[in-house]
Amino acid sequence: MITESELNELKEFATEARRCILKMIHNAKSGHTGGSLSGVDILTVLYNKCMFVPKEWKDSPDFEKRDRFILSKGHASPLLYSMLALKGFFPKDELMTFRLLGSRLQGHPCCRALPGIEVSTGSLGQGLSIGCGMAIGLKLNKSDSRVYVLTGDGELQEGSVWEAFMQGAHRNLNNLTVIIDRNRLQIDGCTEDVMSLDPLNEKVKAFGWNVIEIDGHDYQQIYDAIESSKKSDKPTAIIANTVKGKGVSFIENQAGWHGKAPNDEQLEKALAELV
Repeated sequence: MITESELNELKEFATEARRCILKMIHNAKSGHTGGSLSGVDILTVLYNKCMFVPKEWKDSPDFEKRDRFILSKGHASPLLYSMLALKGFFPKDELMTFRLLGSRLQGHPCCRALPGIEVSTGSLGQGLSIGCGMAIGLKLNKSDSRVYVLTGDGELQEGSVWEAFMQGAHRNLNNLTVIIDRNRLQIDGCTEDVMSLDPLNEKVKAFGWNVIEIDGHDYQQIYDAIESSKKSDKPTAIIANTVKGKGVSFIENQAGWHGKAPNDEQLEKALAELV
């Protein structure tokens, strides 16, 4: 259960993460705004309440006990970078180097560049397959650690994702949870117009997974779903219904903001809303 004080702390953390995302994309004049903002509340709960990852990373004596997180939709790297910076994995000021020449904060996450990144991602459709491999490895090592994968919903149009769904059920990977950022928009428009995914809940269930559908901006629902996944005897898929561009009125539900950076005036307006 999330207490009232914890809820306020999570909301403050998420607001600051959204501000960081907008500032870094504005500074780079490049980046993926909409899908980064839609996943903030999910990762805010995951990183602050549900997942163990030491900020000391490989220098921690508990490094091997860490849970694994994979940002399958790697183009939403500002989302992951904001989480890691606010959790102390690297200095917050470094966010302003995003996408600049020589920066550790590349357009897509690179595991060789920054602590806190398990695997380099960006080619859509691969993250869940990697997560399956990690989950198998942890089971072989008799580890209690878990694997979490965040995918986009447009990404589910990749056939390799469904091969991974088959693999997860076949191997009974109950230490694996995929969270689907179901904002219903992708670069070309509405997901249901580009390549329909519905009924998504029933499709994933048919592949043998435990499926939980939630409001992806409700902190208690997010927390309850993730905690419930830890008790399942199957791999779990959490369908998190979200709003692309969540938090900024003129960005919300606008496919045109998939990969667009705010200009000076838009940044000022957006930050004024995020207080």
